Amino acid sequence: MKLFDELKWRGLIDNVTDPKLEDELNNGELTFYIGTDPTGDSMHIGHYSSLLTAKRLKDAGHHPIMLVGGATGFIGDPKASGERNMLTKDVLQHNYECLSKQIEAVFGFQMVNNMDWTKDISVIDFLRDYGKHFNINYMINKDTVRRRLESGISYTEFSYMLLQSLDFLHLYETYNCRLQIGGQDQWGNITSGLELIRKKHGADVKCYGLTMPLITKADGTKFGKSESGTVWLDKTKTSAYALYQFLVNTEDSKVIEYLKRLTFLSREEIEALEDKVMSEPHKREAQKALASDVVRSLHGEQELEKALKITACLFSNRIKELDAQELKDALANFEHREIADQLPLCDALVAANIASSKREARELIHGGSIQINGDKVSDPAMILHKGNAICDNMTLIKKGKRNYFAIVQK
Repeated sequence: MKLFDELKWRGLIDNVTDPKLEDELNNGELTFYIGTDPTGDSMHIGHYSSLLTAKRLKDAGHHPIMLVGGATGFIGDPKASGERNMLTKDVLQHNYECLSKQIEAVFGFQMVNNMDWTKDISVIDFLRDYGKHFNINYMINKDTVRRRLESGISYTEFSYMLLQSLDFLHLYETYNCRLQIGGQDQWGNITSGLELIRKKHGADVKCYGLTMPLITKADGTKFGKSESGTVWLDKTKTSAYALYQFLVNTEDSKVIEYLKRLTFLSREEIEALEDKVMSEPHKREAQKALASDVVRSLHGEQELEKALKITACLFSNRIKELDAQELKDALANFEHREIADQLPLCDALVAANIASSKREARELIHGGSIQINGDKVSDPAMILHKGNAICDNMTLIKKGKRNYFAIVQK
């Protein structure tokens, strides 16, 4: 299967600016770029799909450039929901350094910072050399800008597409970069960059844009820093165990899509797993393959083994086999409940909303459905106190076969 066909099969092509790009990708050798602004100090799982697309192109013989927007990060790409909070110079610099280190370690892409070519441009030069090429009617018809017109958009965010267009122009002139790839929400910025290149260098310039569908959850919401429950690529923010659990719990309706977009498993392997989803969904073989592949690719075999160990120990009541860090990773992934110290177990379960009433709490305890730190308990009057804590002042309570709660006592 040729590269373009594989990208289509994996669901990685939303739109292209020119059908000739298919032949360029299949047979040529393009320098291309993908960008992100340093609005956070780690990439998240939503970025991972796009970065893997860049790696697929790299493995096919194309040359990737990763742009982290030290300049555009000061401005902020317009969101449909409203103005972004402006970050300070120190925060942006910290984020830039963290993202650069992370991307180089995981993907090994060539890194550039658009602050390098924008910091010395004067306001007059910016307006004369670049702003003159943009028609206001053209700009306000871009999707995100148009949606913001009613609620209002600042001139600062309105000018974002000019800065990003300048990036494509600079990379074309400096590195012969002829392709920009990005999420489908970047279509307007990508086509603006192409327009600027053509106005500066002529209509015959062979440059292209490719957008990818945004990766979404089962409810249709996208993965992002502004969404709750962000899954980070930095293992100090989202442990390998937490990442494994997130992916192994993927819904059957989404797991094949994620396998196509988040792994390098072959078509034959993925189609075999798709058959397993249909015939033996209870075994969750596709989810396990997804989780194992992503954790291994991001964090290595050793971290995957830790994640598998924590999983096995928790679900086979072998909590005491976990070391301090493994316990910490496990507890961080459970729902935290804060209650008063020195409560009888029956009252503690109600206070933590683990049981709806004392009657239910007693039934759970007498039925052997409650465990504390891996041990079954049978006395509803047992006092739960801070001395029960096993890690970071937290006590692990298990209800039934799968429901875990990290209890913090005040």
